This record gives sequence, structure tokens and C-alpha cells, in this order.
Amino acid sequence: MTTPPTSSSSAPHTSVMVDEVLDYLNVQSGGRYIDCTVGAGGHSAAILDASGPDGRLLGVDADPQALEIAEQRLAAYPGRFVLRQSYFDHLAEVAEETTEMVPANGVLCDLGISSIQLDRPERGFSFQREGPLDMRFGPDAELTAADIVNEYSQEELARVLYEYGDEWRSRRIARAIVERRPLTSTHDLAKAVEQAVGKSRSIPISRVHPATKTFLALRLAVNQELRRLSDFLALAHGLLGFGSRIVILSFHSNEDRIVKNFFRDHSRGEDATYRTLTKKVIRPTPDEVQRNPRSRSARLRAAEVL
Repeated sequence: MTTPPTSSSSAPHTSVMVDEVLDYLNVQSGGRYIDCTVGAGGHSAAILDASGPDGRLLGVDADPQALEIAEQRLAAYPGRFVLRQSYFDHLAEVAEETTEMVPANGVLCDLGISSIQLDRPERGFSFQREGPLDMRFGPDAELTAADIVNEYSQEELARVLYEYGDEWRSRRIARAIVERRPLTSTHDLAKAVEQAVGKSRSIPISRVHPATKTFLALRLAVNQELRRLSDFLALAHGLLGFGSRIVILSFHSNEDRIVKNFFRDHSRGEDATYRTLTKKVIRPTPDEVQRNPRSRSARLRAAEVL
């Protein structure tokens, strides 16, 4: 997750919990590391710095725009990184093409959405900027937010909002969306949610917009993020060596619950494959939240391969 660019897509981005990521990955000189969601390359650059002079990194992202920015940012480390366009749950296939990177000493997966997506209206991720209802990370994905909003039944739409966004007003919002169809823009959707719950009645003391959970739920559904996370966790162990580390940065309870339960279930008994390093979830410091408000919901969990 990153802060907004100040003027252009090439502006600096601030990655979340960089020191904590490096610490729990136990980055060492000459190590091999995989950044499964490279984004603008902030974490990747920090890993390459810490693993210098000859550490290597494989960076993966579904978003070609993110990879373009990451390649520019990592140009200071020639010959030490490889970038591939792919969803992180296809990491095993990518690793087959880059055999020199496995077994890896550490794998990072940052599940946050970045300013690369949020601050570009044409991507349709933000209710603060009018754009089409898209929300796809990768251009090859067939399902869009517009498909869900305009074609799902009212009952199915309510289920998506509740299960993916923890939206307790899901039925009311789904009804308002169906009544206003067709919806073509992010502002159309935000207005439908406001009509359903009231702009001032959502969370009185909070700055959270009433459409926040709706947009989150649609993004997760469009990109199948929870299913991809479960699939990724199941395959990650095969890419890591003994004593290697896996670090996951999540940004809402559904993701964190999957990671927490996976590490718990695979660190028990004689057949345990991991040792959990974070008995309690790690959160950003108050100073970091003040510097980068988008980090406030970040949660870090880590484990070591047995």
C-alpha cells in the first residue's frame, strides 16, 4: 500500500511497515527474495538495499502499470531483479520460468491497494474520483465491478457486500443499487450507497465514507482476492527453503483471518511446516500512521519454514 503520488505516476511512493518487513523477512546479503505484489517497488527496493551487494529479487504483479513504475524504481539495481506480470497465486508457474530464484530465502505478499490504482480515475477503484466501474488489477480479467453491480441479482449482490466487505447494511445497499440501475461510474455507485444509508448516518465520529465497504467488497470480488490468497498460501511453502520466511501484509479482517488461521493450522503438531513468528498481529507505529494515513489498517504476520 502506498501514499498518493504528488504530481505524476513517477512520484515517490511510501510503502507500509518497511522496517518490520525487512526484520521479519530476515533479509541477508546475497539472499533470494520474492515480492509477490511488487506494486511501485518500494518494498522491493528496500529488500535489494538490505540484501546487497549481490542479493536478488523476483517481483510479481498483475498490474502492468505497476510493473512499469517498479522497473523504473529498481533500475538502480541492474542485474539483480526480474519482474513478471502475474497474479500471486500463479507464483509456482512464474518460479518455473525463473528457477534461479528458488528456493527463496523469503517471500513477501502485500495485499494492499496502491495509489497506482486509487489515484487513476480510469481504474475505477475510488469513490473520490469519477471513473468507470472497473476495479480490475489485471487487464486480462473478464469480470468488472460494473458487471456485478448491474447484472447480479439483489440477493447475490447483498451477499457479496456482506461476505467480502463486512457490510451489515448490505441488503439496504443492494436494494438501492438495483433501483438505480444501470450504474456506469464510481460516483453513480457512491450516490446509490449514500441514498441507502445516508451520508451522515454511516459512522458519525469517523471519516469513513459510507461507500468504503461497498467498494472494498466489489474490488475483492472482481479480483478474487480471498481465493487467490488461500491458493497462494497453499503453494508458498514449496518455493521456500529450510529457515526461509514468509511475510504477509493485509489490510482488512477477511484477509488477516485467512492468514492467521493458515499459520496457526500449519504450525501445530508433529507435521507442522511453519513456525509462527508473530504470536500477535503487528501493526504500524503511531508515527507511521501520522506520516502515511493509508497505513492505519495494515496488519503484518510472518512465519518461518520448518
